[in-house]
Amino acid sequence: MKARLQTSLGQQLVLTPQLRQAIHLLQLSALELDAELAAAVESNPLLDWAEPDPPAVAADGHDARNETTSDDAGAEPPPWSGDSGEPWQQRNRSFDGDDDDGDAAERVAEAESLRDHLLWQLHLTHLSPRDRRIGLALIDAIDDDGYLRESPDALLATLRPELEVGHDELQAVLHQLQRFDPPGVGARDLGECLTLQLALLSDATPGKPLALRMAAGPIERLPKVGIDGLAAELDCASSDVALALQLLRSLDPRPGAQIGSMPADTYVTPDCVIWRQQGTWRVALAAGQRARLTIHRGYEQMIGHAAGSDASYLRGHLQEARWLLKNLEARGETLLKVVRCLVRQQSGFLEFGGQALRPLTLREVAAEVGLHESTVSRAVARKYVRTPRGTLPLRGFFASGIDTDGGGEASSIAIQSMIRRLIDSENPRKPLSDARLAETLKATGVPVARRTVAKYREAMSIPSSQERVRIG
Repeated sequence: MKARLQTSLGQQLVLTPQLRQAIHLLQLSALELDAELAAAVESNPLLDWAEPDPPAVAADGHDARNETTSDDAGAEPPPWSGDSGEPWQQRNRSFDGDDDDGDAAERVAEAESLRDHLLWQLHLTHLSPRDRRIGLALIDAIDDDGYLRESPDALLATLRPELEVGHDELQAVLHQLQRFDPPGVGARDLGECLTLQLALLSDATPGKPLALRMAAGPIERLPKVGIDGLAAELDCASSDVALALQLLRSLDPRPGAQIGSMPADTYVTPDCVIWRQQGTWRVALAAGQRARLTIHRGYEQMIGHAAGSDASYLRGHLQEARWLLKNLEARGETLLKVVRCLVRQQSGFLEFGGQALRPLTLREVAAEVGLHESTVSRAVARKYVRTPRGTLPLRGFFASGIDTDGGGEASSIAIQSMIRRLIDSENPRKPLSDARLAETLKATGVPVARRTVAKYREAMSIPSSQERVRIG
């Protein structure tokens, strides 16, 4: 490979077939990866399923083979308990109502649309409330393929009379949106979509300069004039046009379609496991996420005795098999790198629940682990981690922040948890109004506007105080 996945798209890589495969594997959920590997074994005779490891016996004598594989000094996670040996859920049951029944794959995946994916990134982006409102209008106008079909005038009309926005301001927020994952989202036509994806590639990528010229308009005439006609129009060799066209065809003309393909009733399998051992948080890939494929040694040995087309056929598939195994390893390393960072940043969240979730953005994680934001976004999208508190989505470890009177920040999730606790402990005959909740939070050093409290309360599907008093 010319580049490893860990070096990130943001560092201007050459988009080789191997790197495209690495990016594709990273964005797959655990179940989608299973299907991908099964198809690879079916189509490539040089690939074979690896023999299962012998049982790993834990300290209490149980078979831990199906728990995890760990690179933390060979340590195996214990059955879900704290340092004292007391089951965690018995010591602290509350995690915003989310308990795990102990099975590794028994949690239903939440359906995620392209809009959900973009809103999550918008929520984590450092924008002013005004720009965030503009971003929301833009996201609402993006279709399922990832394109912005609405005209600027129509978008500006949707913002009135609440906001009077100029074209330049709208364009500035759109440029921020076009940096979100998936690459190419927010484009207004195919040419812009391809251009946004080409911008992520190194200038050394073969065919990139000509591909940019073609994406600006000439590519639409390709069906009529053909490669030779396009070469004449661009005053270059047909071979150069063919190379640029090959690069363009490797891009995704419908970037939004890759989001939300997992059915809402799909059961999820954790990609990683987090556990605590002797006061230290540890992270490992789940057993199903380690390298489960290997090279078929029988066919590999046949290459030395084969000749002609048979030898070429086997060598080609052997190279493809090696690429896949290397990219699977890179996927695992990237996941571990990101999850370890999340554990370092959110140890309080794991220990105490949502009220201890600190503000954390994609940009902060990307900077710490040396990856591009879009790579981190792919690494956490539709990925789950098993913890002593249950099977949780990796997205749940991120949150935007609000400045506190003490000079720090409180995450939006933590504030929601505070609101829920206040409401849970209120007098049902005299429920707390949004204004009273805001005053109580301010008294604890978290200044939040009444309308913000109302927004968080509605996001948690908690009725208003008038409705709660009738319920009480």
